[in-house]
Amino acid sequence: MCDRDPAKSLLIWYDSNSRTLPWRVPPAESKQGKQPDPYFVWLSEIMLQQTTVAAVIAYYNKFTMRWPTVADLASARDEDVMAEWAGLGYYARARNLLKCARSVVDECGGTFPAHRDGLLKLPGIGPYTAAAIASIAFGQSETVVDGNVERVVSRLFNIDEPLPTSKPRLTKLATSITPASRAGDYAQAMMDLGATICTPRNPKCEVCPIANGCQALAAGTAAELPKKVPKQTKPTRVGVAYIAQREDGAFLLEQRATKGLLGGMLGWPGSEWAENQPEHEPPFPADWNEVKGIAKHTFTHFHLLLTVKTATAAQGHNPTIGHFVPLAEFDREALPTVMRKAFDLAQGNA
Repeated sequence: MCDRDPAKSLLIWYDSNSRTLPWRVPPAESKQGKQPDPYFVWLSEIMLQQTTVAAVIAYYNKFTMRWPTVADLASARDEDVMAEWAGLGYYARARNLLKCARSVVDECGGTFPAHRDGLLKLPGIGPYTAAAIASIAFGQSETVVDGNVERVVSRLFNIDEPLPTSKPRLTKLATSITPASRAGDYAQAMMDLGATICTPRNPKCEVCPIANGCQALAAGTAAELPKKVPKQTKPTRVGVAYIAQREDGAFLLEQRATKGLLGGMLGWPGSEWAENQPEHEPPFPADWNEVKGIAKHTFTHFHLLLTVKTATAAQGHNPTIGHFVPLAEFDREALPTVMRKAFDLAQGNA
């Protein structure tokens, strides 16, 4: 039997099976008219871009405890925000986070626009994020399409065309079943369905609330969808990281340029990252010792192999690159993941 109203069936399921997440309003409360703080929705959506819910929760809790309002975040120091973001990856998001918070305060009176078009004018907010905020925080009937929703819709309509070329078609189909009421709950229900039941591997079709209308289940193709264009092989780049510690324990760190990978983050001085070992000079003349092993890290578009070298600097040394951070102020957790890996490799060889 075909489910003629998948949105209704999905919302009934969501009312009893929604995930409990710190930025959400439970469905029992949202049905009574309670809406989440747009700041919390925005912050969570930016953090969730290309990052799992499990990884985001701890960061979200730290951010909202330290900066409980958008005005608090807007007035924060850049370096403090970047340090709290360290390890979450895709650091351009953190820079845009600050730009957006300051725009909301300076240009919007500290209040997020309630509609998609207004949200799209803010830094770092694209069509998906704008739709998510408008829908979840303001109850606007917007179509929210992330990876989970693409998977659900591709199976519901048995779309054989591979991603990403099928994105426009999937968005149009998702729009066709988006309800006018409870839009925020519906958007989150679709996300939850994709995350917990309509999973990439071994979908739990036997307990799916919209299985009756799933064309892929009827055709026996659910596990094969969505199809994807084969990914290109990632290239490998190499580089050198220099970890210098002064005799009093202070570590030499430098702030990376605001543009590019790890922009604005603190890290170890080092060479460029290139396919062939680039020419480079250490941050200061010293007896640099090459650490045994390689620090390996994978970015979105390439793999990185870092050779790590260590040295000790004299007590009054003033570097021309970077600055020494006293040991009492050094925080490994404030480093981006690749720099932590280099540090851990050096510590393991100490």
